Amino acid sequence: MRRSDRQITDFDEIVDVLRRADTIRLGLHDEPYPYVVPLSFGFEVADGKIELYFHGAKESFKHELIAKNANVCVETDIFHGYAEVPKSVTTEYESVIGFGVCVLMEGDEAARGLNLLLTHCGFDGFAYDRAVLDVTAIYKVTFERVTGKRRFV
Repeated sequence: MRRSDRQITDFDEIVDVLRRADTIRLGLHDEPYPYVVPLSFGFEVADGKIELYFHGAKESFKHELIAKNANVCVETDIFHGYAEVPKSVTTEYESVIGFGVCVLMEGDEAARGLNLLLTHCGFDGFAYDRAVLDVTAIYKVTFERVTGKRRFV
């Protein structure tokens, strides 16, 4: 990271940024260009690693790309506004970037992922019809590497 003075090195602070973020951007491999899609998400920390969950249709472009190459990049950020500094304007923000392998969840693991997603989106305990899991793909990405960055004036 070029600006190490802005790096978030504390794992708990990285988790806190994720907790306050509302959208991730999922980066997938495609040709000739990468494919990036914004998504709702949920997550938990298990054994010192961030496990992030998202959902989508079982028949979709995203699903096809993950089947071809499950190595993904996840980005989220919190925009706090613009700030004037001497002779310039800058952005105040916090961000997290994680890298991992995307795995399709099944059964109870899929239900757990969907529950975490609903909780993160403000619907803790939402009573959904379990049949939704038959038509919905729930994915988990365990971050093998994660970085955080922030800038406040």
